[in-house]
Amino acid sequence: MKQFLVFIRKEYYHISRDTWTMVILLLLPIVMLVLFGFMMSTEVKNTKFAIYDPSRDVATQGITNKLAMSTYFSFSGYLDSPDQIEKVFRSGDIGLVVVFGERMYESMMHTGDAQLQLVADGSDPNTASTLTMYATSMIVQYQQELTGDLKIPYRITPEVKFLYNPTLKGSYNFVPGVMGMILMLICAMMTSVSIAREKELGTMEVLLVSPMRPVQIILSKVVPYFFISVINLATILLVSVFVLGMPINGSLCLLIFLSLLFIFVSLALGLLISSAVDKQMVALLVSALVLILPVMMLSGMMFPIENMPAVLRWLSELIPAKWYMIAIKKIMIQGLGFSSVIKEVAVLSAMALLLITASIKRFKYRLE
Repeated sequence: MKQFLVFIRKEYYHISRDTWTMVILLLLPIVMLVLFGFMMSTEVKNTKFAIYDPSRDVATQGITNKLAMSTYFSFSGYLDSPDQIEKVFRSGDIGLVVVFGERMYESMMHTGDAQLQLVADGSDPNTASTLTMYATSMIVQYQQELTGDLKIPYRITPEVKFLYNPTLKGSYNFVPGVMGMILMLICAMMTSVSIAREKELGTMEVLLVSPMRPVQIILSKVVPYFFISVINLATILLVSVFVLGMPINGSLCLLIFLSLLFIFVSLALGLLISSAVDKQMVALLVSALVLILPVMMLSGMMFPIENMPAVLRWLSELIPAKWYMIAIKKIMIQGLGFSSVIKEVAVLSAMALLLITASIKRFKYRLE
């Protein structure tokens, strides 16, 4: 046990001796989370919208005020004719135009139906669908308020319901994915250089002639980085909750346990990469290039897995970040307990065992 602690202390000295490495390891996760958390979002705010309103009655004014008072839209002004719609879109200043029908309030009171049109710039489909969805939701809210005041029944369409995220905050979707991506990339890159560094610097002989067994040497590589990753996890959770507004509706202990398990899987993956290569730069390139695209594309972070071809859906099952993201969404957003994430815990545990076993098998007992 004493020899094991000496190896751990040696590894700490290797890490702490390089100031820039410590800065990158501890500050890079925070920078990445803030940048990706704010940039990778479907949420749109303060979008300018214009109104073409031939009616200018109570109903159209009420809907206009409802949109203007929200944080998603900023009222730009009225259009004189429908011919100006294409012109304002070409200017690039307007993101949405609301076109009301003739005598809208009178038609709504007599027939229970009214006509209006939402026009958005279809060159950006994601933004256009988001803007029309926001506007539709607020128009439905106004109709409900009007019905309650006047006691006049009429049909309300469309009906929109947002489960777990009624305010449509983009961070609810992207922050869990960014958390999984950051932890996996940082942890894998940290450990991918550990054994490769010993080979490149020529200190592997010292490890091989020591009385330490391969499994002890490998674990001595993991322990220091594991505790550094715990610090990264704490900063990531703090930034997610207090800066990006992510809720933790479920058990915090369960969230931490799951995150620690995922960290161990990521560290083990980095060790496997490190055991397979001889140069630190090669280890970094492999861990970065091989992991970044699969994590971003196949984990469900950016694109729904259900829409992918069967081969890609099968490959996504091998991405640890996918299972982690599914589990933390259940815990943080839906507030579910351990019974709901048993499958994800089992998969991550199996991956951890498989990767550690593979790392031990790949460890070379003799220098070539």
